[in-house]
Amino acid sequence: MHTPASIFKHPVHPMLVVFPIGLWIFSLICDLIRLAGASGDAWLTVAFFSMVGGLVGALCAAVPGFIDLIFYKSFAPPVRKIALAHTAINLTVVVLYAINIWLRAGSSMSVNPGMSTPVVLSIVGVALLFVSGWLGGQMVHVYGVGVEGRE
Repeated sequence: MHTPASIFKHPVHPMLVVFPIGLWIFSLICDLIRLAGASGDAWLTVAFFSMVGGLVGALCAAVPGFIDLIFYKSFAPPVRKIALAHTAINLTVVVLYAINIWLRAGSSMSVNPGMSTPVVLSIVGVALLFVSGWLGGQMVHVYGVGVEGRE
């Protein structure tokens, strides 16, 4: 099904989601490396800036995603339900990472490198990303959302 948020018949949303997903997973990996005993604050710094980049990327990916959601309002109920769940989970992840960034910017995690609230937020955020990605895959691979020629 054609999407209005596309470039040369290629949907934009799937092109952009790889950045926040990759950056947020990498930020969690950096946190886990630090928790495993890596010395210094470099891993925490990289994790922080990966989160910030992921947040910017998510906001950029949300624009064509929202355009697609509005365009697909005439879809069958199962697709609409999946799309709304996908959107709600993604918005939850964005809020979790915004809180995570705020917590990290306001305090030094190097004081307590244990399993702190920001790391737990990262784990929950990445877990929700997997669920949301699965729902996005359902829309594309099962229902043909954004796939040319499947009207």
